[in-house]
Amino acid sequence: MALRGRTLLLPLAAATVLVASTIFLFAAVGVHWRPADTGLPVPPDAAFSTGAVPATLSASSNSTTGGAGVQRTLLSRRERPPRRPRLRFRLRGRGEMRPGRGRRQDLHVRHAARVPLRPPRLVAAVPRRRLAGPHQRRPPPPRYPGGLNQQHSVEYWLTLDLLSPSPCGAAVRVADARDADLVFVPFFASLSYNRHSRPVPPEKKVSVDKALQEKLVGYLTARPEWKRFGGADHVIVAHHPNSLLHARAALAPAVFVLSDFGRYHPRVASLEKDVVAPYKHMAKTFVNDSAGFDDRPMLLYFRGAIQRKEGGSIRQELYYMLKDENDVYFSFGSVQDHGASKASQGMHSSKFCLNIAGDTPSSNRLFDAIVSHCVPVIISDDIELPYEDVLDYSKFSIFVRSSDAVKKGYLMRLISGVSKEKWTEMWKRLKEVDKHFEYQYPSQKDDAVQMIWQALARRVPAIRLKVHRSSRFSRSQRVQG
Repeated sequence: MALRGRTLLLPLAAATVLVASTIFLFAAVGVHWRPADTGLPVPPDAAFSTGAVPATLSASSNSTTGGAGVQRTLLSRRERPPRRPRLRFRLRGRGEMRPGRGRRQDLHVRHAARVPLRPPRLVAAVPRRRLAGPHQRRPPPPRYPGGLNQQHSVEYWLTLDLLSPSPCGAAVRVADARDADLVFVPFFASLSYNRHSRPVPPEKKVSVDKALQEKLVGYLTARPEWKRFGGADHVIVAHHPNSLLHARAALAPAVFVLSDFGRYHPRVASLEKDVVAPYKHMAKTFVNDSAGFDDRPMLLYFRGAIQRKEGGSIRQELYYMLKDENDVYFSFGSVQDHGASKASQGMHSSKFCLNIAGDTPSSNRLFDAIVSHCVPVIISDDIELPYEDVLDYSKFSIFVRSSDAVKKGYLMRLISGVSKEKWTEMWKRLKEVDKHFEYQYPSQKDDAVQMIWQALARRVPAIRLKVHRSSRFSRSQRVQG
């Protein structure tokens, strides 16, 4: 069926390195995003029934790339009837994944899908024989390593969503790379750093993590899809602050999905070009929370590492200022000895939770506080927050400048001065927005995965402008030829 509407046609190429099992999964995903002015809602799940999911699957791993003989242009689509913009992906992969124990699941995929922000008219059919029906049992996805590794598992959840046979609507794949807007590169950068960043002597002088990054750079930059626009249309997730350390400069033209910009040079990453994604929270979400102002005996709560380097030295100053205050819990804590469980209990019984800058401007603690409905008190001057262009954090958080926080008595006067009515208003807002910080599979409407896709969608107009401006003279030369 012919596709209608104007789309930015980008060829698709990417490389996936599945570090968890040291198996390479090379994939390329093109994305056509929905526009920023459409708001947050996404279509109901009913719009994507098994028989009408806009995806096409094939056992072949061969794909068509945009060569000179088959390239399409924007002009070729202008005569078609206008249609609401859609978000499109394309994924080409060949590899293996081990979904835990049991039989190995082989991936030989060539998918198509679409990411609409409004209920769409589906324009492509899915061969039913290639999709598992409601009566068929699908193998579970491979598990992500536990512990603190999970807090930076963003690439895992995004990749799962793209591979889902029934996406909920925020990001879907397209069959033709020429119909794509962005190229998603599902390289597991954070997992690679966590597991393979240290060389293993004496056999290896270079870490596996560095070797994988070098292979990634070599693969991507050699592809015609990267060369076409210099990588400006590629999306790479590097959520751990130290991940992709050796490749980030070479891949700087791409859109990065990061936790913050604390360890990035401004020429490599910036809020104008890149996207900030939330950590995966470690505390338990406070389900059916009825613990209001009078039910939370602790006024202020902090549990975590106190002695930090760089911008985190303020933690130690605040510790000595607050440790003897009434109704304040300020203590060292770690993931050892059920640390996450203890922190969760403490946040659930506290009115306010401190989020202080550490080695980097951001930390997982903020998102633990949000899902615990403990009003965050953010003391981090350089912090950048996920989806802040559509989400007003001041309605459920309190921001304090570092220079003010270390003034004697300032912080306690500020917190104690918040009325019960004002706190309750912020608490209710926390219960409304906590869904935006939940990573889950299958992904659900307006959860963290869908919010990240939408944040990336809002980057597309700037990418299009950059790509179109850079190709002005090359188009003129083609016309003259």
